[in-house]
Amino acid sequence: MSKGLIILVLLCCGAALQAQLTYQTLVVDYDSAHTYKNLQIIPVRQKTGGSGGGREAMLSLSKGLALGTVVVTERGTAATENVHWLRINNNSGQPVYIGSGEVIMGGRQDRMVTRDTVLFPSEKDQYVPVMCVEEGRWSDKQKKFVYNNYANAKLRKVLGQTNNQVLVWKEIDRQLGANGFHSTSLAYLAQRHDKRMVHHQNDYFKFFSDKFTRVDTNLVGFICISGDKVIGCDVYAAKGLFDASFEPLLYGYIEEALLHGQSPVVIQSKIIEWLAPILTDEEKQKEHLKKNGKIYKHEGKVIHITGFGE
Repeated sequence: MSKGLIILVLLCCGAALQAQLTYQTLVVDYDSAHTYKNLQIIPVRQKTGGSGGGREAMLSLSKGLALGTVVVTERGTAATENVHWLRINNNSGQPVYIGSGEVIMGGRQDRMVTRDTVLFPSEKDQYVPVMCVEEGRWSDKQKKFVYNNYANAKLRKVLGQTNNQVLVWKEIDRQLGANGFHSTSLAYLAQRHDKRMVHHQNDYFKFFSDKFTRVDTNLVGFICISGDKVIGCDVYAAKGLFDASFEPLLYGYIEEALLHGQSPVVIQSKIIEWLAPILTDEEKQKEHLKKNGKIYKHEGKVIHITGFGE
């Protein structure tokens, strides 16, 4: 996999990559915010706009798995050293973008990806680091892996700030207990798949997916609000990268709003204050997101930023 090929593909993903992900190249479109029940989403756009084409140049993990051109399996035997790795075979002919916080159900136990990465087509096995999100199951027999979107904002925050398996389990246990969900295997996904949640999730998803359509050619991210808090933001360097993650990210923020949120009441000045250390300039962004978010960088270019909620 050549460095030149990586840059070329990223440049093809929707528009030329922005030099930086700050107010120099981005605008937060407060006037186009949409609210449904416990969740408000504010779009983030490139100032220069961009073409709607090119997003097919990069495949999302969810689409690759659905098409069968990307295959996820356990790294090897049931030995415990294989817990924190999954094998990826990319037979799609396209690079696959995989994001920190994406959840995959099945195998010997459910997992969550721990860092952003791009995997190019290869005949060789490739591997991604993961955390367990199902503490009570590590079985000899493997189930088929099934894609399950991004984790909610609180779990992504614990993952990003600690990268600690025990603390990830503690947060899952806290969420299950606080929200009245039971799982014999202590599975994080028990709450997502509960019948009390599914109907509401679908209603939220339909509302927001209808509002943020793919014809919006310069949309590269969003900020999410619930109750009196900013619960997180995700911004990408090009529309194609954002498109690859839009639906899975949306489900994660919907779950956050349903489980932990209230009707949005945050005033704009508070959002501006929250965003200041993230979007004012690169140095402040780098320093702030060391503890309060994540930056995915390649060849000196910021590809994706995540801001963790309050």
